[in-house]
Amino acid sequence: MLNRYGQFSYAISRISRSIQKIDRDEMVKYGFRGAFAQYLLALNSHPDGLTSVQLSEICDKDRAAISRIVSEMEEKGLVVRESVSDNMYRALIRLTDEGRRAADFVHARAVPAIAAAGKGLTDENRRIFYEALDLIAANLEKICRDGIPD
Repeated sequence: MLNRYGQFSYAISRISRSIQKIDRDEMVKYGFRGAFAQYLLALNSHPDGLTSVQLSEICDKDRAAISRIVSEMEEKGLVVRESVSDNMYRALIRLTDEGRRAADFVHARAVPAIAAAGKGLTDENRRIFYEALDLIAANLEKICRDGIPD
């Protein structure tokens, strides 16, 4: 059982580091930081905009990190914040035209990266893998909330 834990946690760490490196390597081509990739895709999936709280939940980042990255993206002309009822705390964050072009670039680069990463998997393998990964993620979130069961 302990060996499975080590194998699992090591594989997840390797995957995470690889994704971050790919994000960095690709976003630098566009002149941006790698961290922008995840936020661009999340915002692109919500054309009506997201609040910082919603973006925080989707990207699983704390609100301070969201605030910093949104400010940086705003300075670069990728997003705008639109107040709701004169309240900037609940402001909607939306992509600008430049932000949508950057999100399209990220998406265009992600498609071949995902295809290459899944090379050798059948459609059935892929379906089972994602089903298992979602289940593991949900179970780990429950453990984080409720503690390790006895």
